[in-house]
Amino acid sequence: MSDATLHATSQDPDDFVVQIADQVESFIVAVTEVAKGDEPDSAVPFLLLEVSQLLLAGGRLGAHEDIVPDERYEPDLGPEPDVDDLRERLAVMLDPIDVYSEVFDPYEPRKAPVACRISDDLADVITDLRHGMAHYRAGRTTEALWWWQFSYFSNWGSTTSAALRALQSLVAHVRLNQPLDDLNGLDTDQDLGEEVLAEEAGRVMAEEIGEPLGIRSSK
Repeated sequence: MSDATLHATSQDPDDFVVQIADQVESFIVAVTEVAKGDEPDSAVPFLLLEVSQLLLAGGRLGAHEDIVPDERYEPDLGPEPDVDDLRERLAVMLDPIDVYSEVFDPYEPRKAPVACRISDDLADVITDLRHGMAHYRAGRTTEALWWWQFSYFSNWGSTTSAALRALQSLVAHVRLNQPLDDLNGLDTDQDLGEEVLAEEAGRVMAEEIGEPLGIRSSK
């Protein structure tokens, strides 16, 4: 299945795999466009929308019965496409609101938050999604569904959920005119305490995306 036949009329649009592939492709294309930086003022709200829509596909995959691939061993797809350029473009565009704090497993008690980056999250998710899309475009639809479901549980589901919380928090603080402490100095390379990591959004965030949303920053 080539790119030209990804949405061939012969495919049943009601097929589960077609619907998931459409949502996956839409996310990849949308984030790639955002990363170009042509419309930075609307980047955060737009990413919030795209991440939310992708998690709908993830929820459907999570609720689906276990998908078993046709072959015992996964076919070799060759080298993975490089996402470093995408990651770097997103990091530049989202600076200084890129870094946020996250608890990986809410059911593990007394786990301190760790610093993460929205740009890293989105690039990693796209890597997972592209892997499944390569199977889909090669006509291995069951293999594609298996990979998307497996990687949803093992990586991109939790990663996308974390990014969603960060993006939703950013938009909510701006819309509610409730900026938090400045983000200056917060970095994933630093060993910071829980109290510092909890203050991941700040006045800089309001200045960066508040005005484009028509909201006056607090002084």
